[in-house]
Amino acid sequence: GTAVAVLLAACSSGPGSSPAPAASGSDGAQPDGCPASQPAPLGAGETRTVTIATALGDIILRIDADLSPIAAGNFVALASCGWYDGVVFHRVVPGFVIQGGDGQFGRIDAFDPAQVGTGGPPYTIQDEAVTATYRRGTVAMARTPAPNSVGSQFFVVLDDAAAASLADPQYNNHQIIGEVTSGMDTVDAIARSADAELPSRPVAMDDVTVTQP
Repeated sequence: GTAVAVLLAACSSGPGSSPAPAASGSDGAQPDGCPASQPAPLGAGETRTVTIATALGDIILRIDADLSPIAAGNFVALASCGWYDGVVFHRVVPGFVIQGGDGQFGRIDAFDPAQVGTGGPPYTIQDEAVTATYRRGTVAMARTPAPNSVGSQFFVVLDDAAAASLADPQYNNHQIIGEVTSGMDTVDAIARSADAELPSRPVAMDDVTVTQP
């Protein structure tokens, strides 16, 4: 859908190729216990360690409430309830980002290539100002150009040079929630494995776990 094709055009192949859709979707099945509305923010000063297990290795994230408490709380709540388990990285732009988290249309056992990238949980969250700097390893939330449009999709920045474009005022609205602390080799392997922006055999997040540091 057009929702997926808007932002970060400066970094990709033209005005319709963005990294970050996060259209909400209210029709997709979601795991039991997942939030139905915006979860509570992560408390000031709090961090969580999120481990994403994939067939190509593990990716370990440090999620920091002080970067974006609403977005961090949302991501942790979704990761804790199993939302991301079995969900693929559906968008891969080498040298730029890998993006995943569409638990509505991006589950490996019910993958919908026509709609993946447009789905999400049955709610969206409030925008927050971006005060940190995008760089290789930054984890941030995907969105459409509409206000308060972040759902469950997120991306990992692959390259410092590409990250510079994200700081453009037009795009500097992707809530940063943390960074990859271990496993950027896995992130790079996911990027290398893709045969297209929407890979024909996308890599799934087999298991996503949350721990307190």
